[in-house]
Amino acid sequence: MIPAFDHLVGDRVVIQPFRLADLTIDYVGWLNNPDVVRFSNQRFRSHSLESCASYFQSFSGTPNQFLSIRLRSDDRAIGTMTVYASPQHGTADVGIMIGDPAQRGTGIGGDAWPLLIDWLIEAGGVRKVTAGTLRCNIAMVRLMQRSRMHEEAVRKAQEIVQGRSEDVLHYARFRTD
Repeated sequence: MIPAFDHLVGDRVVIQPFRLADLTIDYVGWLNNPDVVRFSNQRFRSHSLESCASYFQSFSGTPNQFLSIRLRSDDRAIGTMTVYASPQHGTADVGIMIGDPAQRGTGIGGDAWPLLIDWLIEAGGVRKVTAGTLRCNIAMVRLMQRSRMHEEAVRKAQEIVQGRSEDVLHYARFRTD
């Protein structure tokens, strides 16, 4: 099991467990914002405080973690991260969403992503971290590559985005990388 942590501190962000108090209208708004979820399958759903509360509760009693990304400067929530752990295999699949439109494209993900990936491998006892994204999500591809993740697999023409077939890329980083 990946150990719980109180918070991780980066240059610009703090990552901490998502709290019930983080279920706000702003958070739901991120999930319903077509620009924020344009590369996510969340774009096919409509979200409410109730549906988000159910998602939050789904992490209880599991090895998985739902995390809040907050600005160090003012403790404002600006995104989320997920860790879907498989303790039996020593693996964790990670995801990120920078929800605050004002913070998208500012490099916040470049602070949060390696902070969590490095912690999982160095302190969390994970032997392999994985993540996936669409090939057209150039920012996410670069983020994974900068975090020393390596392309592991491609699902050709797996999803449709704006009427076009897109590959899904799967990346991984091993503790020994």
